[in-house]
Amino acid sequence: MKPHPTFLFILVFFAGLLHITASDGYDLWLRYVPIENQTVLTDYQDIFRSVYFEGDSDKHLVSKDELKRGTQGMLGQEIELLPSYSDKNTLVIAPATNLNEVLSAGLKKDLKTIGKEGFIIKTVQNKGKNILVVTANTSTGILYGTFRFLMLMQQNQDFSAINQVEKPKVDLRILNHWDNLDRTVERGYAGFSIWNWQKLPGFIDQRYIDYARVNASIGINGTVLTNVNANALVLTPQYIEKVAALADVFRPYGIKVYLTARFSAPIEIGGLETADPLDPKAKQWWKDKADEIYKKIPDFGGFLVKANSEGQPGPQNYGRNHVDGANMLAEAVAPHNGIVMWRAFVYSEDDATDRAKQAFSEFVPMDGKFLDNVIIQVKNGPIDFQPREPFHPMFGAMPKTPLMIEFQNTQEYLGFSTHLAYLPKLYEEVLQADTYQKGKGSTVAKVIDGSLHDKKLTGMAGVANIGTDINWTGHPFAQANWYGFGRLAWDPELDSRVIAKEWLRATFSNNEEFVDTMAKVMIDSREAVVNYMTPLGLHHMMATGHHYGPGPWVDNLSRPDWNPVYYHKADSLGIGFDRTKSGSDAVDQYAPELAKKFNDPRTTPEELLLWFHHLPWEYTLESGKSLWDGIALKYQKGVDEVKTMANTWKKMQPYVNKEQFEEVRMLLEIQLKEAKWWRDACLLYFQQFSQKPLPEGVEKPAESLEYYEALRFPFAPGIRPQWD
Repeated sequence: MKPHPTFLFILVFFAGLLHITASDGYDLWLRYVPIENQTVLTDYQDIFRSVYFEGDSDKHLVSKDELKRGTQGMLGQEIELLPSYSDKNTLVIAPATNLNEVLSAGLKKDLKTIGKEGFIIKTVQNKGKNILVVTANTSTGILYGTFRFLMLMQQNQDFSAINQVEKPKVDLRILNHWDNLDRTVERGYAGFSIWNWQKLPGFIDQRYIDYARVNASIGINGTVLTNVNANALVLTPQYIEKVAALADVFRPYGIKVYLTARFSAPIEIGGLETADPLDPKAKQWWKDKADEIYKKIPDFGGFLVKANSEGQPGPQNYGRNHVDGANMLAEAVAPHNGIVMWRAFVYSEDDATDRAKQAFSEFVPMDGKFLDNVIIQVKNGPIDFQPREPFHPMFGAMPKTPLMIEFQNTQEYLGFSTHLAYLPKLYEEVLQADTYQKGKGSTVAKVIDGSLHDKKLTGMAGVANIGTDINWTGHPFAQANWYGFGRLAWDPELDSRVIAKEWLRATFSNNEEFVDTMAKVMIDSREAVVNYMTPLGLHHMMATGHHYGPGPWVDNLSRPDWNPVYYHKADSLGIGFDRTKSGSDAVDQYAPELAKKFNDPRTTPEELLLWFHHLPWEYTLESGKSLWDGIALKYQKGVDEVKTMANTWKKMQPYVNKEQFEEVRMLLEIQLKEAKWWRDACLLYFQQFSQKPLPEGVEKPAESLEYYEALRFPFAPGIRPQWD
């Protein structure tokens, strides 16, 4: 009997709809597509024959829903979750307090080690058969364990002998949204802000729920909703009600909300004449405001503060210091177990020495003076999220103060959302850098996770790359920066290549050739960007304001340290910033072992050479080539590496769907065009000073220097709005 034509139409329509949904990137790494490996599928179907899932809290309920969603997608069948334990169970997901005594007997030692957020995934023996157990001490642990279990399924993990015991090494794993109340996003390249303030609190977008889901899947437990260049209006009753609605959505997923606090809020929305942190009225205003917020949001996380930086108000406006400002806010939230994240991104136009030194100079003398619920948020490098920087010297100089690292997931200086740049490789490079604070092996990771100085308050922040684009991040591969940040915030010791493979399997395909090939592309991609933008330690050479494209010639901005010429200092004698003892002496902010190493160009790693040294164009590199030839060849190498990336992607067409393939192909073509732009513009500019020909192997620039200098982009995305 032939199907009715209407039925055929409906079938075709929904098949097409599913295809579109599967390829638009909205589901990120939670696609839960059917498992193709029949052996794995059979094993998993056997595991899910009899499932006991215990718990009825909000977190347990969302864990159950996620388990059903994941297995429905991967196994193609609905699973029944049994309400009571039976020795016939093949999978048990339950808090430790609800585990059958036989099952829990072998887990007691591990349960003592995983704390409140950790989990165990283990195959145990009971009456001669295997039972897969997912357990934890709390509902939060069950939530994270369920998501990790599903991720392992997406990777076709063999569960027959699994014994995975995990807990996060970092307490605060937080996304910083540089989102404004008008829905623009500073340094955002994936559309507008996902927070629709006008419709809140009455309308809850499904996107808010899915945002919480994907963050919980990688262990992110906090979100700062608003820009560090803060607007005081978010602290008014109208907006607190809106924030409370988001907090209600996020709470079942283990996510707390935080807000940025504009230091001058007591004046702007409180009617006071001063925001002096030592003024009793200002102090009381913040205490009252904290009480007001916590009444609406009992688990509110606290405040993130940018003060006395780039025009933002702060305690220095009143002759006070960062300790005064941070501790005043910390006292306000302390009764509610809230925290204050005080940013160390400060630099002053009155300091003419070296912008790279200023945060260290302001904060290190204050070590140990902050209250216990204050954590200082420090960018990964001493300038500003550059393609490559040395680690920030503050990480090796404040043993008495909790420090959290701030990374940028959004690619402000690494090609926006049109360039493939896998940032977890950058994060890993910084985290594994040795500060020598307590001798060899004192890595930044150990500072961040608190193990180096036994810190109780630890954290890692990532500036979000999230917007209203259907795939959330603009570039499909930019999703990996969000994913990788979450994984490294959970465990700063993880390998970025392992993370890349996890993400590729969940997002695209489990095919080994695809995963191995594209993992290499991802790992190499960040170095390619460094090569065609800022090789050998060059930095901050982006165009004015929007930071889109090269602008090494910019020298007309009101502050010296806003001009690229301030950083590369190219002249007829050479290029680079002298931060040695005979220059700005920034090397002295590092441990003696590193200061000695960085002070000598022969022992400075070549990838940081021009960060620390101003060297002649004829300086001989390790390769035997002159500095000029080396710079030119690095620029060319960056272009060649993008060509290789584009050609490699073309070979991946059989492993991805048509929409995925075409989107990435087009973006790689844009990246190649812009890599050539960077190479040609920078080499033509620097050639004015070196007066040397391009070495063999470097392609001739397509246009003149005047052409590149004349380019203007008034509507480039992510431009910072003006503030007072």
